[in-house]
Amino acid sequence: MILAIDQGTTGTRALLYDHRGQLRGSAYQEFHQYYPSPGWVEHDPSEILNSTVQVIRRALSQARLPSQKIVAIGITNQRETTVLWERKTARPLARAIVWQDRRTAPFCERLKREGWESFFRERTGLVLDPYFSGTKIRWLLDTISGLGRRALRGEILFGTIDTWLLWNLTGGKVHATDATNASRTLLLNLKKITWDSPLLKVLKIPSAILPEVHPSSFLFGKTSTFGPLKSGIPIAALVGDQQGALYGQGCYRSGEMKNTYGTGCFLVLNQGKHYRSPSQGLLGTLACDVDGKPAYALEGAVFIAGAVLQWLRDGLGLIRKASDSEKIARHLRDTGGVIMIPAFTGLGAPYWNPNARGAVFGLTRGTGREHLVKAALESIAYQSADVFEAMARVVGRRPSFLKVDGGAAANNYLMQFQADLLGIPVLRSDRTESTAWGAAKLAGIQCGFWRGVGVIDRMRRYRKFSPRMSPRERKERLGAWREAVRKLLGHSRRIAELPIH
Repeated sequence: MILAIDQGTTGTRALLYDHRGQLRGSAYQEFHQYYPSPGWVEHDPSEILNSTVQVIRRALSQARLPSQKIVAIGITNQRETTVLWERKTARPLARAIVWQDRRTAPFCERLKREGWESFFRERTGLVLDPYFSGTKIRWLLDTISGLGRRALRGEILFGTIDTWLLWNLTGGKVHATDATNASRTLLLNLKKITWDSPLLKVLKIPSAILPEVHPSSFLFGKTSTFGPLKSGIPIAALVGDQQGALYGQGCYRSGEMKNTYGTGCFLVLNQGKHYRSPSQGLLGTLACDVDGKPAYALEGAVFIAGAVLQWLRDGLGLIRKASDSEKIARHLRDTGGVIMIPAFTGLGAPYWNPNARGAVFGLTRGTGREHLVKAALESIAYQSADVFEAMARVVGRRPSFLKVDGGAAANNYLMQFQADLLGIPVLRSDRTESTAWGAAKLAGIQCGFWRGVGVIDRMRRYRKFSPRMSPRERKERLGAWREAVRKLLGHSRRIAELPIH
């Protein structure tokens, strides 16, 4: 079987696939989220490792399979999250700074004032935003005493979570990443697909800490003994979670796109082998062609999607579980005019405003718990619609359908509302875990477990959600949402301009 390790923002999952592409065993474990200051989000890298060991052990037990039956491993991961560790001991030097973290916003603003934004945009396809790894690395090097000097001496290593897992799985023998993860660091030249010396110079990051960059489907190394895994198992794929989902959905060709509804929402459009500079608040990034080699892509990121339902559950206690939101949304005719914008860590595409914060518009004395829950759920679809429209403007056409996956895609009300807002069918795969399936396919093709993707892709089935909302209602709803966003952005701009004493 193929083992896929899906290391996400709120938990880690292990999945085992047989030769027919059928899921034979899986396990999931959440880990702790740390919020030491407003806008800061951290993970403990050791907790991530422990969760990985635990889920592999449980998945093997469920499948009644010894680890000797695993022929290859594919890893997919939360992307921009940043880890620094000691080369000699593999000891993390701090908690991982998560992709959602906004602590480097002042540094990004300073770089913009100094005129660096177009320089980074042209070389990386990205915007100067705290979202990406580069400024997180710089913050750690500046903040931890003596770390900058140790980095120059080659004693320190950097990695996104794929690299951190690979280092530990191979017993410290392999320090590498793949092109999709590297393209999310603010350090990779997107056209050359190599680390960019001028970018490293601006951010004062020593090249000695960076991993080697390979295609997503590649023999990265073999396991040392790791938890229940025996030594010698090929690690045959690394891929960022959103690019993994794109591959899992079978979007190998130019013009094909998907949206993943997880902690955040991510719409990715495969652009093929020809790079076009992004616009409309979208990002340029790297994905995979059918063989797992680098292909260019456009991406739009929504920072808070499924996370807003976790907030309703854990922060406010308005629901017992995320799936309660569907029952509540179906029960109510509308939100009573309430619009929620969950900009807890700023607004991503197409706005890219790190100063924005969450807001609720339209509250009245009649507003109740259920109105807030429905508004929160609908906010996921509204944010995705903004990204979709921006992408349609860039490519010059509206796609005829949208493929979807991810945990929140299981919510039927949300998928129907998304189809209504876009005015096109939404196709939900029978494999909602497309991210892990993409990593498994990449690993299986690399090691010869599968000769190609054609046969296993033909076994995939989709549920179709067709739009039912009238064009007039769609226009009114989107207009009300965008007016609320304009108000929020105006407010955040005024807050950002206030003098700090």
